[in-house]
Amino acid sequence: MPRTKIILNPNAGRGYGRSVRPEIERNLTQLGVSFELVETTHVGHGISLASEAVRDGFEIIVAVGGDGTTNEVVNGLMLASPERPAGTLACIPAGSGNDFAVMNGMATNLDIACRAIAAGNTQVIDVGRVSLDGQPPRYFDNAVGTGFDALVVMETRKMNRLRGMAMYIPAVLKTIFLTMRTPTVQVTIDGNTEQVRPLMVVALNGPREGSTFHLTPDALYDDGLLDVLVADEVSKLEMLTLLPRFMNGTHLSHRAVRTLRAQRITLRSEDPLFVHVDGEILNEHSHEVEVEILPHALRMISSF
Repeated sequence: MPRTKIILNPNAGRGYGRSVRPEIERNLTQLGVSFELVETTHVGHGISLASEAVRDGFEIIVAVGGDGTTNEVVNGLMLASPERPAGTLACIPAGSGNDFAVMNGMATNLDIACRAIAAGNTQVIDVGRVSLDGQPPRYFDNAVGTGFDALVVMETRKMNRLRGMAMYIPAVLKTIFLTMRTPTVQVTIDGNTEQVRPLMVVALNGPREGSTFHLTPDALYDDGLLDVLVADEVSKLEMLTLLPRFMNGTHLSHRAVRTLRAQRITLRSEDPLFVHVDGEILNEHSHEVEVEILPHALRMISSF
């Protein structure tokens, strides 16, 4: 049985991560999984814990938390693994959104997720890389966004007691009516440049973000491409009418929305850009955002 390191964020899902620890330990022990469990204590801790686990010879690294926790573990794996594909990653969803884990076949049911880890069936997926204002790059597994969706993420961080859609819908409404500002952005996608005033620009590795917003419903984690969504500036009323369409994936026919597939995208603006990476605000005042896809870069356990 491979050596397995469990990296658990006790604060994920407004404390849900802490509450599921005994059940995870009990299930994995009964399944005969050889594991060690450690909890994160601060933002960024998952990166160093995952890197250390790779160096210590652990063959499977499990992220217990939401998309932010998984992002940290992915960064640690990628930084510490010189060969590609890096890995192996597994996820036990315990956060507010869990977009990456669920869309890659990990069940939210703890028993099923633990059985998938014990079975050890893997797939190889793509990983993204993003750099802000020339700073050292950061890896992402699901999405990088600027504009509307990043501002929504910022609003959700102010809501301490809510999870899931009960958190996202109020954050969306507050963004529409109070905080939304539309920057002027030079967008370069695989060498083609245009000037736009976007509601948002999102580069996705998978189909969903924010729990139920299916921005790029046809995106695949293993096709070697980013699915890029560009939504042009619209009125507040149109933003409200677009909201349910983003949730059910029918927005692609709207006149203000377009998607395309690419390997690299660069955003430049004199206006400050709010940027989220896998549901966490990475910077509130960026002026240059460079995003690229790394094909078949990570091995991952799935229950598919």
